[in-house]
Amino acid sequence: MTKLLERAFAEASSRPEEEQDAIAAGILSELEDEKGWEERFVATTDKQWDGLAEMARGDIKGEGSVRLDELIRGERG
Repeated sequence: MTKLLERAFAEASSRPEEEQDAIAAGILSELEDEKGWEERFVATTDKQWDGLAEMARGDIKGEGSVRLDELIRGERG
Protein backbone atom coordinates (compact mmCIF):
# COMPACT_ATOMS: atom_id res chain seq x y z
CA MET A 1 0.00 0.00 0.00
CA THR A 2 1.31 3.43 -0.86
CA LYS A 3 2.05 6.05 1.78
CA LEU A 4 -0.68 8.29 0.36
CA LEU A 5 -3.30 5.55 0.57
CA GLU A 6 -2.18 4.70 4.11
CA ARG A 7 -2.54 8.38 5.02
CA ALA A 8 -6.03 8.54 3.47
CA PHE A 9 -7.15 5.42 5.35
CA ALA A 10 -5.70 6.74 8.60
CA GLU A 11 -7.57 10.01 8.14
CA ALA A 12 -10.79 8.22 7.23
CA SER A 13 -10.50 5.89 10.23
CA SER A 14 -10.64 8.88 12.58
CA ARG A 15 -14.06 9.90 11.23
CA PRO A 16 -17.42 8.77 12.61
CA GLU A 17 -18.56 5.32 11.47
CA GLU A 18 -21.29 6.70 9.19
CA GLU A 19 -18.76 8.93 7.41
CA GLN A 20 -16.31 6.03 7.13
CA ASP A 21 -19.01 3.97 5.42
CA ALA A 22 -19.75 6.83 3.02
CA ILE A 23 -16.04 7.16 2.16
CA ALA A 24 -15.75 3.40 1.67
CA ALA A 25 -18.84 3.33 -0.54
CA GLY A 26 -17.40 6.15 -2.64
CA ILE A 27 -14.09 4.36 -3.08
CA LEU A 28 -15.77 1.07 -3.98
CA SER A 29 -18.06 2.82 -6.44
CA GLU A 30 -15.11 4.54 -8.08
CA LEU A 31 -13.20 1.26 -8.36
CA GLU A 32 -16.22 -0.50 -9.89
CA ASP A 33 -16.70 2.35 -12.36
CA GLU A 34 -13.02 2.19 -13.35
CA LYS A 35 -13.28 -1.58 -13.84
CA GLY A 36 -16.27 -1.04 -16.14
CA TRP A 37 -14.37 1.51 -18.22
CA GLU A 38 -11.39 -0.85 -18.49
CA GLU A 39 -13.65 -3.68 -19.66
CA ARG A 40 -15.37 -1.46 -22.24
CA PHE A 41 -12.02 -0.15 -23.46
CA VAL A 42 -10.63 -3.65 -23.97
CA ALA A 43 -13.85 -4.78 -25.69
CA THR A 44 -13.86 -1.88 -28.16
CA THR A 45 -13.23 -3.16 -31.67
CA ASP A 46 -11.05 -1.58 -34.34
CA LYS A 47 -14.24 -0.77 -36.27
CA GLN A 48 -15.59 1.12 -33.26
CA TRP A 49 -12.30 3.03 -32.84
CA ASP A 50 -12.42 3.88 -36.54
CA GLY A 51 -15.97 5.14 -36.08
CA LEU A 52 -14.89 7.32 -33.18
CA ALA A 53 -12.07 8.76 -35.25
CA GLU A 54 -14.44 9.46 -38.12
CA MET A 55 -16.88 11.13 -35.74
CA ALA A 56 -14.09 13.34 -34.38
CA ARG A 57 -13.06 14.30 -37.90
CA GLY A 58 -16.69 15.18 -38.63
CA ASP A 59 -16.86 17.34 -35.52
CA ILE A 60 -13.72 19.13 -36.60
CA LYS A 61 -15.34 19.79 -39.99
CA GLY A 62 -18.46 21.10 -38.23
CA GLU A 63 -20.71 18.17 -39.09
CA GLY A 64 -21.91 17.67 -35.51
CA SER A 65 -21.68 14.55 -33.40
CA VAL A 66 -23.63 11.55 -32.16
CA ARG A 67 -23.84 9.88 -28.78
CA LEU A 68 -21.05 7.38 -28.07
CA ASP A 69 -23.50 4.59 -27.25
CA GLU A 70 -25.18 5.08 -30.64
CA LEU A 71 -21.82 4.79 -32.38
CA ILE A 72 -20.85 1.65 -30.46
CA ARG A 73 -24.19 0.00 -31.28
CA GLY A 74 -23.50 0.80 -34.95
CA GLU A 75 -26.35 3.25 -35.43
CA ARG A 76 -24.14 5.65 -37.35
CA GLY A 77 -22.53 4.85 -40.68
